[in-house]
Order: sequence, then structure tokens, then C-alpha cells
Amino acid sequence: MKKSLLTLALGSAFAIPAHAQSSVTLYGLIDTGLIYASNQQGHNSWQETSSATQNTVFGLKGTEDLGAGLKAVFKLEQGFLLNNGTQAFSGDGFGSQAWVGLESDRYGTVTLGRQYDVMNDLVGPLTAEVNTWGGSLAAHPFENDNLAANSVVIDNMVKYVSPIYHGLTVESMYAFSNKAGAFATNRSYGFAASYAMGPLNLAAGYLQFNNAGAGTGAAPTSDYSANFLAERQRVWSVAGSYTFGSALVGVAWSHTQMDNLGGVFSFGTGTYLGAADDASGSLNGSLRMDNFEINGKYGLTEAWSVSGAYTFTDGAYNGSSPKWHTGMLQTAYALSKRTDVYLESVYQIVHGAPEGSVLSHAMINTLGPSSSNSQLAVMVGLRHAF
Repeated sequence: MKKSLLTLALGSAFAIPAHAQSSVTLYGLIDTGLIYASNQQGHNSWQETSSATQNTVFGLKGTEDLGAGLKAVFKLEQGFLLNNGTQAFSGDGFGSQAWVGLESDRYGTVTLGRQYDVMNDLVGPLTAEVNTWGGSLAAHPFENDNLAANSVVIDNMVKYVSPIYHGLTVESMYAFSNKAGAFATNRSYGFAASYAMGPLNLAAGYLQFNNAGAGTGAAPTSDYSANFLAERQRVWSVAGSYTFGSALVGVAWSHTQMDNLGGVFSFGTGTYLGAADDASGSLNGSLRMDNFEINGKYGLTEAWSVSGAYTFTDGAYNGSSPKWHTGMLQTAYALSKRTDVYLESVYQIVHGAPEGSVLSHAMINTLGPSSSNSQLAVMVGLRHAF
């Protein structure tokens, strides 16, 4: 009897309160493999790498039913590099995502914290850059439009996501600088909308950064959240896709305008890239980049797929007209519902950029920059979701 009472007491002491309509889920994705690059800072290379197509992450997400169609929701997600175990976002405990909010069936969802922007949420999924059949390697030059696979995460954000109404979803966001006396320095805001009905998907959005990289704020450089150091960065984008049978085809356009550009920050190497435009060795002036993408995927069988994308990027910088051509091919085979292997190749070449500036060097996303105007990457990889 005493033993039974002791067991009951211990069980009660360590019991965790639970609700039938509440849940906490541990999840993750691992992407790793071997990659060959024809030129990284002047040298051919073979590397074991992580997160070349999709972010390698683990996280916790949960909901609590508050009644009357209202839920509390949260997500804590950490990105890491599998090959050495280091953080993908240096110094951040939950660098990929860290937010909490309220979700209403009728009125939509409001979340607060470190999150992906509205452009990445709604427009990115209609491009090759976000999807597993392309991913980060296929990003547009310098990831200039934030459409790649979750490479830029924004701090201090309040985001609103509407309910789906006849296929239409609307998002808006504002990310605070959190600086006393400098409200507009290193802040960000944007809005986007998507429409999905049957095989047709459409999306469009706008995103703006003010003084990204200026110390702490919405997009600091300390954890690689800022790709460009500029007084102002504005991005417009439109994308669409259509599915018929086992095939999907899509198109996308984005326009990125950087005013008073100070430099380019390479997420792949974590190194600030200077330039030779003036005596200070840094970029100056304004940079405009228009990205035109066509993409497609075809399922040869339920397990085996092939995909490809081509992006032409037309630029303008201080009287010059740099132009980038980026092509991607991938084939993937699913070993199970959660595990697949893939072979992907990306080639980029640039012409017309100012000689000696960082714009004249090809740089496939996640890799170090080439010392020339071209770069080729070939990767064989393994992905596992849990």
C-alpha cells in the first residue's frame, strides 16, 4: 500500500499538464552532401557541405486551443551546419525562427518575433529557390530579392496573415529597429498576397529595408541577416505556376533597387565583400537588378523527379549594365516519404559589371565568390525530414 501511494505521489509530482486540443511537435530537416565548385576565390574545391538546397534545422512548434476558434501558436527553430555542428546564424539561439502569436479561424494570425518575411512566405514557394527541387543553390545573384530558401530572417517583426478566402491569402509585416531616437534606421516592412485555386497559383509582394546592416535592428550583419548594406533596399515581385498531371511550370519576376549601396554580404562565406570602385574599396551609388525566371518540374515516377530553372538578371550600376545568367538542373529520388537523394548542378556567368567590383565575380548562393565571371557547382546530396 505504501509503495502504491509513493508511486502515485511521484507520478503526480512529475506529471505535465496536457490539453486534448493542444500539442507541441519536435521537427527538423537535414540536408547534406558533397559539392564541387569550379572556382571559389580562385581555387577549385571539393567540400562536404550542409544546407546547400534546404536549411538544416531542428525546432519546436506548438498550439494551444483557447476556445471560440482562437489558438495560441509558437515556433522555435535553430539552423545549423551538419558538417561541423555550428550555428547557421552566428550567435543566435533560435536563428531560423523564434515567434509566438494568436491564430483566429475568422480573423487570421498575428505573430511577433524573429520570422521570415512576407515575400519569402508567399512568392518564394512559386520559384525554384524555395522548393526542394531547386533550393538555395538556385538563388538569384547575391540572393538580391529574398526569394531563396529562408536564408534571410528578420528580427523584431510583427506579422499578420489573413485567413484563406476563396483561395486568396494576404500578409503584412513591420519589423522595428528597436533603437531609441532612430526609429527608421534598420527597419523593414512589406506586404504580399497569393491566390491558389486548383492547378493555378499566383503571388505578388513588396518588401523594403531601411539601412539594413546598420548595427542591431531588423536586419543585422552579425548573424548574416543582411545581404546588402544600403540606405534603402526595395523589392517588388510577381510569380505564378501551373500544375498539369505530373508536370509543373512556373515564371517569376522580381525587381530590386538598392540606394546608396555600401557593399554586399556573402551568406555563403560569412565575409563582407568589398570592391574597387573608389579609394575606400567599397561600393557606392545605386544598384538595380531585375530577375526573370522560368522553372519547371516533372515526376518521371512517384519517386523520381527532374527539375530545372533559368534566371536572367538585368542590372544597372553607376552607368554600367551587369547581366547574370544562372541555370539549374536537378534530379531527385525519394527513398521514402521523408528521405531522398539528389544530384544538382548550377552554373552562373556575369558580363558587363565594373571590372574589379564584387559585381563582376560570379557567386552561386551558399558558396564563396568566384575570382572570375563564371562559377559551376555540382552537388550530390541526402535529405531527411523528421
